[in-house]
Amino acid sequence: MRDTQFFLRWMAAAAAAVEREADRLTELDSPIGDADHGSNMLRGFTAVGGALDAEAPAAPGAVLQLAGRTLISTVGGASGPLYGTLLRRTGKELGEAAEVSDEELRKALYAGVGAVAQLGGAAPGDKTMLDALVPGVARLATSYRAAADAAENGALATVPMLARKGRASYLGERSIGHQDPGATSSALLFGALADVADVADVADGAAEAGEAA
Repeated sequence: MRDTQFFLRWMAAAAAAVEREADRLTELDSPIGDADHGSNMLRGFTAVGGALDAEAPAAPGAVLQLAGRTLISTVGGASGPLYGTLLRRTGKELGEAAEVSDEELRKALYAGVGAVAQLGGAAPGDKTMLDALVPGVARLATSYRAAADAAENGALATVPMLARKGRASYLGERSIGHQDPGATSSALLFGALADVADVADVADGAAEAGEAA
């Protein structure tokens, strides 16, 4: 089971990943966007960390809902509403439970990804964040690490795609040959989740071994 601390660690790991990769995200955004995805995401996740510290949510769902609201209010362009919708809807699906199972989180994230697709009117293959989110959530049934790998591969697969949605779609054929920054930052979110789950599972295994001894 995953408790509130697990979700707080996930958001902290996501913020650290965004900070580490902010320059790269902006570099990816430069030829096909507004060259601000890295700075926008950094500002948003820095604000998420401050909000979570200030309010100290008491349940996993509350952590994600607060993070989502904060991203909507602080991130410019389309990224704020899309990422905010992902986390808010996922948190709403988790409800007020103090702990959630991996299967409950998978179902909640599936709903969150569906809400992103509905809001943006996009689908896999359109060269958007969904090209990482959809394969990532599909592989959550296997493992968190498999989901992270699938999301990363999905982001890489956007390079030869023609953008059909978002700012990049205005470029037409010129959007081909560039990795989508939104898919790349979405992969970071799954990577952070896998990292936190790996650490938690190792700790749980050690605790069980100690009890058995």
